[in-house]
This record gives sequence, C-alpha cells and structure tokens, in this order.
Amino acid sequence: MGDAEERLVWGTNGGDGRQTPPGQLGVSPGGDEDEAGAAVSGGACEGEEPRAPPKVVGEEEEEEEEELDPRIQEELEHLNQANEEINRVELQLDEARTAYRRILSESARKLNAQGSQLGNCIEKARPYYEARRLAKEAQQETQKAALRYERAVSMHNAAREMVFVAEQGVMADKNRLDPTWQEMLNHATCKVNEAEEERLRSEREHQRVTQLCQQAEAKVQALQKSLKRVIVKSKPYFELKAQFNQILEEHKAKVTALERLVSQAKTRYSVALRNLEQISEQIHARRLQRLIVRRASPVGAEASPQHAGTEKFDSVEHLLGLSDATSLNSDELEEREQRRGGQGHFKHHRSISL
Repeated sequence: MGDAEERLVWGTNGGDGRQTPPGQLGVSPGGDEDEAGAAVSGGACEGEEPRAPPKVVGEEEEEEEEELDPRIQEELEHLNQANEEINRVELQLDEARTAYRRILSESARKLNAQGSQLGNCIEKARPYYEARRLAKEAQQETQKAALRYERAVSMHNAAREMVFVAEQGVMADKNRLDPTWQEMLNHATCKVNEAEEERLRSEREHQRVTQLCQQAEAKVQALQKSLKRVIVKSKPYFELKAQFNQILEEHKAKVTALERLVSQAKTRYSVALRNLEQISEQIHARRLQRLIVRRASPVGAEASPQHAGTEKFDSVEHLLGLSDATSLNSDELEEREQRRGGQGHFKHHRSISL
C-alpha cells in the first residue's frame, strides 16, 4: 500500500483502528491532530478563566434583610428598656426595704426606752387604745357598707324604671305582642330582682357594721372613764407609737408600689423576649421553606455556566469555523501526493462528514 493510501487510512480510522464517528473530524496523526485539537479547544475557551461555582441569586440579600428585620430592633429596644427599668427599680426597692427595716428597728428601740420610763401604766392603758383602734376600723367598715347600700338602692331604682318603660311599651303594643318589648320586660324584671337582693344584702351588712361601730364607741367611752388617769400618763408612748406606725405604713406602701413596678417591668421583659423568639422562629421557618423550594425545583430549570460551555462545543455551528482550516490541510496533503505522482495515478478526494 502506498503512502497516500496509508495516510488515507490514518485519516479515516484515526490511527487506532476505530472509525471516525459521524459528526466528528478524522485528522492525521502528529501535527495535524494537535492543530485540530488546538483549534477545537482554543477556539472558544482560549483566554477564559475558570468560572467559580454559581451562587444562589438573592440568598445573601434575603438573609441580610431578615437579619435586619425592624421588628427585631424594636423588640431589642423594649428588652433593653425593660432591663434598665428592672435594675433601676430593684435598686430603689432595696433602698426602700432597708429604710423600712431601719425605721422599724429605730421605732422598737425608742418605744422600749419610752416604756421603761413610764412603767406599767402602758399596759393598763393598752385596752383603751386597742378599743380606739377597733372603733376606728369599725367606723371605716360602716362607711364602706353605707356606700354599697347607696349603690344598691340606685341600681334598684334604675331597674324599676326600666320595668316601667317596658310595661308601657308592652301595653302600647298589646294588640301585636311585640317580642322585643316582651324580652325587654323580662330582662328588666330580672334586673329588678337582682338589685332587690343586693339592696337587702347591703342593708343587712350596713346594719351589722353600724351596730359593731356603736358597740366599739361605747366601749371606748367606758374605758376612757375608768382609765382616765393611766391614759393621760401613757399618752406620750402611744402618740410616739402612732407616729412610727404612720411612717412605717408610708414606707410599706412605697415598697408595695416598687414591687408592683418590678413585676410589671419583668412582664414587659418576658413579652419582649417571647416576641424575639417568635420572630426568630418565623425567620428560620421562611429559610427552611425557601430551601425546600430550591431543592424541589427541576434539575434542568437553570443551566449552569459550565453546562452552557459544553453545550456550545457540542453544537454543530462551532465546526463551521474549522472547515477552512481542515480543507487547507487536506489540499496540502493532496499536493504532496501529486508531487509524488510518479509512483501512481491515485487521486485523493477529501470528504468531511459532519
């Protein structure tokens, strides 16, 4: 077999005994194969840098937007304000409790010193002052009972007026028997009965506490007559005790108010913390939902840059630029064979199958 036929076999079988598949070029070994490979590999990719893996569009922006949720900043401010108020009010509460204990200790010390000077007249006069305290409490209970009784009487009168109006409405429409008036009359009657019961109950309570108050006042008058001498002698002690009791009551009220403020601030702190936890759970839930949606999207929905590059090389259009170069190599090969043409008249017809 001649050199031309051997080169033809190389161009057809690719030099390894395998035929050239359809759609590919069969080139000669050596320089021709390198030139063709360089043309194919360098035609579109020469000078291009390796591309980085594609990033999910908008993922970082969405996470940053969620992290900068204005609700988080607002709840954090509420949390900080509640925390500052808790610290401030707890300091005031500690100071108030310390002052209360100090006054209590001081009052006990001064009262003991006063009692040691006055002697046993304090114990003899104590029933009188105890009776005065009970009489004062009974008087306060009598005033409260009187207010309840007055309120019950007012409600009873208002309910009776409502019954009167409902009766007038029913009598005016007695031919039609309007159910609206009938229902209003039944409701007003129930209110009258409830108001009557409350009025009677408050009246009995007012009578009871009034009687107790009268008994306490009578006891005070009797003790004042029988213990007049020791009452006058022990008066400085019980006046000092009353002053200390008033001061202690004021401090106790202050401590109670501060405790209520601390409780309210702790409640606001807990609410703000709970709101932050809910916002965090919502953000995590949205992230998880987006992750599920991305994983559930079709695989071929969006082509990656790497796949786009291979699709470009797999297409037929990129071979059009190589046809001239391949034709030139085949023409040069034919001219060489013709110069050797003294050995035979074989004529090579180039053919490129795509």
